[in-house]
Amino acid sequence: MNTVTDNVTLTRRRNMLALYQDYAREHLARGESAKGLEQTFAATLEISPSTWSQIKGSRPIGDRLARQIEQHAGKPAGWLDESREATQAPDAAEERFVELARRAWRAANAKGKRELAHTLRQALPPTSSAP
Repeated sequence: MNTVTDNVTLTRRRNMLALYQDYAREHLARGESAKGLEQTFAATLEISPSTWSQIKGSRPIGDRLARQIEQHAGKPAGWLDESREATQAPDAAEERFVELARRAWRAANAKGKRELAHTLRQALPPTSSAP
């Protein structure tokens, strides 16, 4: 691949992951279950869960697929191709950790939640401020 193609491929993947993050954040904020969220995201864009999985991995998003995704996501044509402020999209390991932390939080009593929060704050670098 040449540099221009590499950049478009990476930009589209980053934007696609950001699109999913926004979708997931919105649906989880409504109290919807995380289970099946990726499948509903794929269905919303009229792509198969397999295609979505491949895109998250390394499958390039071609022009026709990019325009389809933008249309179903309510974005203007070319939106996936535009570089944006870098937002770190979570990888699969981070998603598993967040889900594990969520299950631990929900299963804990008040004392357990305080201890869990304390443990996580201790894991942060000294210069970071905890939310």
